[in-house]
Amino acid sequence: MTYATVMVSLAIDQPNEARLAVAGQLAERFDAGLIGIAAAVFSPPLYYTTGEQAQILIDQGEASIKRRMSELEAQFREAAKNRAKQIEWRCAIDFPARYVLQAARSADIIVSGGHSDAFSDPFALVTPKDLVMEAGRPLLVVPDSVDWLDLRSMLVAWKDTPEARRAIVASLPMLRKAKDVTVAEIVEAGGSQPAAVARVRDVLTWLSRHGVSASELVAEQNQDQDAPVQLDAMAADVGAGVVVAGAYGHSRFRELILGGMTQHLITQTARCVLLSH
Repeated sequence: MTYATVMVSLAIDQPNEARLAVAGQLAERFDAGLIGIAAAVFSPPLYYTTGEQAQILIDQGEASIKRRMSELEAQFREAAKNRAKQIEWRCAIDFPARYVLQAARSADIIVSGGHSDAFSDPFALVTPKDLVMEAGRPLLVVPDSVDWLDLRSMLVAWKDTPEARRAIVASLPMLRKAKDVTVAEIVEAGGSQPAAVARVRDVLTWLSRHGVSASELVAEQNQDQDAPVQLDAMAADVGAGVVVAGAYGHSRFRELILGGMTQHLITQTARCVLLSH
């Protein structure tokens, strides 16, 4: 398994430098093709009018989006230069989530930005929350503070769920290139430490059969910290540049509301996170 095609989702009104840098490095490391993609629709102001004046306003808005798309294409091509064996640019006047999710079939992995303090027009941005639950592809979330793909150490946040199993399979190409890999599980209240150790060791054995040597880290949940904070501390302790995790939703509402750990992982700013649902 490898990443033959990397897709990077760009934002109209947010910084794109970090995600472009990491996507380019990912394509270079795996000799992959690279697709840059962006979409937006004009969102009329609250004082929206009708008739000829409305059409003028729409035309001006769409012209502005097209100019920004041209700028993004130039930025993408410059960032991808000499990194990917094939480069492709896709853009459209369309709802961003719909357009990117349809195009996800063309890629093995999607690179997206993480949390940004910049104001974003919801008609001009596809968020990690949009992508991770629906794309059917692993998502690499890149915070704006991260400007390179650090594979010296990777942490697999293990939980015995289908989502975590899919995430570790999706991350195998990166895990094979990592210098150090740690599989960690936080034992929830009422859980069994020996059972958690047995689960993690099964994962280590599975990884070894795929050419990945990994170490185990099993810890009882700290009553003074919630699980996301404890996972951050684990990742910092092992110097993880990438965390691998399953993405979880809340039962019937999972299309709208992500679980606490997943929400934390897509908004933290310290490292890249590979998520799969």
